[in-house]
Amino acid sequence: MKHLRSQREFIEALEEIGDLQRIEEEVDWRLEIGAVIRRSYDLRAPAPLFTNITGYQGTGFGVLGAPGALSGPGHPLARIALALGLPAEATGPQIMETIVAARARPGIAPRVVAAETAPCKENIALGDDVDLLKFPTPLIHGNDGGRYIQTYGMNIARTPDGSWTNWSVNRMMIADKNTLGCLIPGPQHLGIIRAQWAAQRKPLPVALALGVEPALPFVGGMPLPEGADESHFLGALFGEGLEVVPAETVDLMVPATAEIVIEGHIAFDETVLEGPMNEYPGYNAREKSLKPVFHVSAVTHRNDAVLPVVAAGPPVEEDHTVTGTMHAAEILYQLREAGLPVASAWFSFESAMHWLIVSVRSDWHEETAVPSTELARKIGEVVFTGKAGFGVPKVLLVEDDIDITDVNDVVWAFATRTHPEHGEVHFPALPHVQLSVYLSEAESHSYRAGKVLHNCLLADLFAKEDRPVKGSFENGWPTDIQQRVLAKWETYGYR
Repeated sequence: MKHLRSQREFIEALEEIGDLQRIEEEVDWRLEIGAVIRRSYDLRAPAPLFTNITGYQGTGFGVLGAPGALSGPGHPLARIALALGLPAEATGPQIMETIVAARARPGIAPRVVAAETAPCKENIALGDDVDLLKFPTPLIHGNDGGRYIQTYGMNIARTPDGSWTNWSVNRMMIADKNTLGCLIPGPQHLGIIRAQWAAQRKPLPVALALGVEPALPFVGGMPLPEGADESHFLGALFGEGLEVVPAETVDLMVPATAEIVIEGHIAFDETVLEGPMNEYPGYNAREKSLKPVFHVSAVTHRNDAVLPVVAAGPPVEEDHTVTGTMHAAEILYQLREAGLPVASAWFSFESAMHWLIVSVRSDWHEETAVPSTELARKIGEVVFTGKAGFGVPKVLLVEDDIDITDVNDVVWAFATRTHPEHGEVHFPALPHVQLSVYLSEAESHSYRAGKVLHNCLLADLFAKEDRPVKGSFENGWPTDIQQRVLAKWETYGYR
């Protein structure tokens, strides 16, 4: 495990493997930056780092785009792997096992360091000196309602009794120089904490940390149980506590190496117009509405601060890689805790997080002696209950001869193994996110909708010696022929 303790160390690591593109050509914060980021997703190009932004030349400020997106051939999961302390070449299953192993370990609390040594305190603005517009926050999409400064940062908040500190990623739009509009869905942990403060008719103290060390957005996307502190999980992952310092105007600790920290209070009785902004299902958003207002009391930042930016939309972008990776890992942990014969779990990034793929060990039938429908029902009951399964509408259940991180393998298994008439297990009217475009208005507003598990299991349909075997390169030719072909591949004229 290599713990990258700042966004700057992460940028250096990306550059070392050729997965960073420094863009010195002038780019406009009005839509051009967002379009470049979107194009980089589509091509799986290196992460763009913008250093010459219209109207912000000479400030030293920059923008890092696509910080958690997929990379090119050779190390497609590099940004995820490096962020979580693994080599760039790490596979999906290796990433899953690393997270699940940390989930089983005791948390390690953050470690307070001296403020005078903390990079995030190099510049401090308080009260009337606060100006959010000093940063080159882009207008990302053509249909956005404003400039979103929070697309990949950490919202840090604590319950009124001080028993629970939560770290999460929720979008925030600049309303003016010292206020933000915030999307805070009630069922999410930040919404639960805000409701506790609102019940006391008090604003929610909050710190927004931007440009944090690369594991933090992943940890913030981990659907840990209510009451769990995500920063402690980061400590368990790396075996050492996150370095933090006290905020200036709210009673919260913030990451010492953050590029930018925005402090203040979210009102319990005041709103501002927010939206639209595109979200993870991948469609252009049209809705704007009144949302809670964040009054900013302080901004601290590093010299030459670099703002991370996500251009949400169709797969694959950070809404899919970050949330998908961490939710799949938590679901895998819960399935194993339930004693089920599960090999792994993975969200198909290409499905915009609408397909969770669960693989079970090939010997599941010999071990459990139950029909696949019963096993599928048990797995669905674990997946679809609790915070981790809140956003999961569809599960594909396969045996572990399928590479669940390979979308081609998954589509093949789904198409050829699930019965069109009785291959589905339905779970009606369960808690669900409101963003899936197929939901009715009633389902969207009630946060409840039906879910389904597609049963692609074969082991109980055939005797062990008669089970279908994929006619792949590995399974269809003798080992010596495989080795000969691989050794002569370029001799044949291929590259």
